[in-house]
Amino acid sequence: MKTIITIQHTQSIHHTNGMIGSWTDWDLSETGRKQAECIGKKLSKELEGKSFAMYSSDLKRAKQTAEIVGQYLGLSPVLATELRERNLGKCVGKSVQWLRENIECQEKNVDDRMFSDAESRRDEWNRLLPFYQKIMNSTDENIIVVSHGDLLSVFNTMWLGLDVESLNQAEMFGMAGGVSFMFENNEGKHFIKRMGDMSFITE
Repeated sequence: MKTIITIQHTQSIHHTNGMIGSWTDWDLSETGRKQAECIGKKLSKELEGKSFAMYSSDLKRAKQTAEIVGQYLGLSPVLATELRERNLGKCVGKSVQWLRENIECQEKNVDDRMFSDAESRRDEWNRLLPFYQKIMNSTDENIIVVSHGDLLSVFNTMWLGLDVESLNQAEMFGMAGGVSFMFENNEGKHFIKRMGDMSFITE
């Protein structure tokens, strides 16, 4: 039986300047830092008396979110490259406008790549899967995962026991600062009790 809380990193500078996130290593904005503080304060009350392990993408915007939240929970995040956002290849470091003007392939299925050196959704799935299996097989019953929107959409799909091809039909995307609560019961059935709860980012 497990409880997994996922946190999508809060507002990053790339959310405000028209640039691509992906593997570009953006810091949180000042608003993002305040949002992370709010998440930490509220989670510390909700999770009082419970012990958690915390994992985070090593990209700055997720790492900074995890570190701020972790200060309120007495946790130091374990950084994992597997939790990085999807790599968009030559688009990394470019603007959203550049992507629109130079995209090489309109993605229609999980094997398409926007750019020849980018990850497909299947690539992203395969990168995440060993990490997902590791935490599911671990003795930790309570786990916090801090990551990115695209990656967490894949995580949500895995949690529901769906296969990678299901991403061709439907996805569950959150927003920056969204907090989701997932539970596994004694029979191994998986539940998502709250999905992308945005109430945590405000006082």
